[in-house]
Amino acid sequence: MKTLADAFEHTLKDIYYAENAILKAGPKVAAKVGSAELKRVIEDHMKDTEVQVKILDDVFRTIDAPSSGEKCDAIEGLIKETDGIVREAEGVALDVAVIGALQAIEHYEIARYGTLREWAMTLGNREAHDLLGRILDMEKAANSKLTGLAVANVNEGGERAGKRRASA
Repeated sequence: MKTLADAFEHTLKDIYYAENAILKAGPKVAAKVGSAELKRVIEDHMKDTEVQVKILDDVFRTIDAPSSGEKCDAIEGLIKETDGIVREAEGVALDVAVIGALQAIEHYEIARYGTLREWAMTLGNREAHDLLGRILDMEKAANSKLTGLAVANVNEGGERAGKRRASA
């Protein structure tokens, strides 16, 4: 990479790979969680992720490049961490740990989309800026849902379960 345009395309390929990897991993995680509401949030976000991949296809078109992914070590690591949680945790611990892992993924995506959106503007690509802004808003909304779920339901139940174990 030598130019901002090169960095933009490289990072776009990175997030394209990431979104497609998430589409493969998400249903496995949803199948393992205990909370019906968490399962619904994950499944709903998988639908959003499918839309995001289509929007990314449009972003690739704005730079006259084919849609393609380039292996993203960061998302591979985050998915591996989530897989480990799904294998090792159970009950309330499973759900709270999965929420934490999913938020790490969302935060990674938010960072990438925020960067790409601003680079698009710097490059004078208003269409890509707007498209990436749409995805960024979707990722922020997903993170907000996870936070709300953790605070309102799962963490509260986990705190009660932890207190019961401590007093036993």
